[in-house]
Amino acid sequence: MTPLHVVILAAGQGSRMKSALPKVLHPVAGKPMLHHVVDTARQLGAEQIHTVIGHGAEAVRASLPDNSVNWVMQTEQLGTGHAVAQALPHLPDNARVLVLYGDVPLTARNTLEAMVSDLDESNLALLTVDMANPHGYGRIVRNAAGQVQAIVEQKDASAEQQEIKEVNTGILAVSAKHLKDWLPTLSNSNAQGEYYLTDIIAMAGDKGLSITVSQPLNPFEVQGVNNRLQLAELERWYQRQQANRLMTEGATLADPARLDVRGEVTIGNDLWIDVNVVFEGKVTLGSNVSIGPGCVIKDATIADGATIKANSVIEGASVGANAEVGPFARLRPGTELAANTKVGNFVETKKAVIGEGSKINHLSYVGDTSMGRNVNVGAGTITCNYDGVNKHRTVMGDGVFVGSNSSLVAPVILGQDATIGAGSTITRDVGDNELAVARGKQRNITGWERPKKA
Repeated sequence: MTPLHVVILAAGQGSRMKSALPKVLHPVAGKPMLHHVVDTARQLGAEQIHTVIGHGAEAVRASLPDNSVNWVMQTEQLGTGHAVAQALPHLPDNARVLVLYGDVPLTARNTLEAMVSDLDESNLALLTVDMANPHGYGRIVRNAAGQVQAIVEQKDASAEQQEIKEVNTGILAVSAKHLKDWLPTLSNSNAQGEYYLTDIIAMAGDKGLSITVSQPLNPFEVQGVNNRLQLAELERWYQRQQANRLMTEGATLADPARLDVRGEVTIGNDLWIDVNVVFEGKVTLGSNVSIGPGCVIKDATIADGATIKANSVIEGASVGANAEVGPFARLRPGTELAANTKVGNFVETKKAVIGEGSKINHLSYVGDTSMGRNVNVGAGTITCNYDGVNKHRTVMGDGVFVGSNSSLVAPVILGQDATIGAGSTITRDVGDNELAVARGKQRNITGWERPKKA
């Protein structure tokens, strides 16, 4: 199989976005549109990805700092044909070339694989779509035999041609050898004064190449973004596809329209997901998981039977089987909850390993901590892990009981079955089975008179 090279056009300004951010960097599902296209090109097994940039070039380049993309500058935006021509020096003659667009982010891998699978020097592959209202799009002109003859842009189309419903998506694939022959001969004698890539369709027909046409399963696959309204439409369509997939795979969604997936979500069976839940990054959910409304879950693993109550935030953490989190809990990166644990309302954890059956029920901060089994941490407890320069760890053995409103000044070790009296500030280690009380002695004053207003 001849090598596949992908050329992504991403040089436009996108003035209708009304934004200083280059259009191709506006996000869909939390990821810049251009990154969606680059990821799809990688999935196709492209030998090289050439991205043509112009407006906001430095910002676009900085968004993908790795070396997997060959950046090609288009200093003047003179049309799609001119843009692809900038990549010609980087294309080997024997390559199959697929042209994609940085503002058309959701074309399915299968759709593109079908286009390029049988591509060789004898044909050109074209992706089209039928539209009820084709205004503004180039029309696909066919002859009496139904063969594609040309693509005519809206401003150059006759009244008869403007009645055609089949339109050009801009996505095509052809041999690099043909591109090198045709692109230098393009003319800008048209209403836009631009060099149209679409003019090579007629050239292909004149050279006797067959033009194979395919269409996506859904028009949203090839919808481009020119303004924020279209961006929102594409976002909602994408999110509905994600909701449909999750329901098909075993999740019940309280409202499929109120779920956002901004990454990769893998699930088990029999999940309940309430409204306004956001998944980011890579998330794995086991079976029989329940997630309450308003939760944000990012780069996390949640095991079978766990319950995440309303308005909890989980990031970079793992939640064990049958654990309970929230409501209003925050698990920060490095948190590991074992099975049957509980982290309750207004509790924050960070780099905390919580042993099986242990509980931090409410109003506490537990950071840089290793906690054994069946530990109980009372309300208002703080692990004082930062001395202003360095972080220090708190270690709690199995069965530790920490009374409410206690401060554990790290580094400190609480031995097995140690007890901390409520209101204590612990600065030294506590041995196994010891009770530690560290607070000022209470003094009651008789005859005390409260202050009075003058």
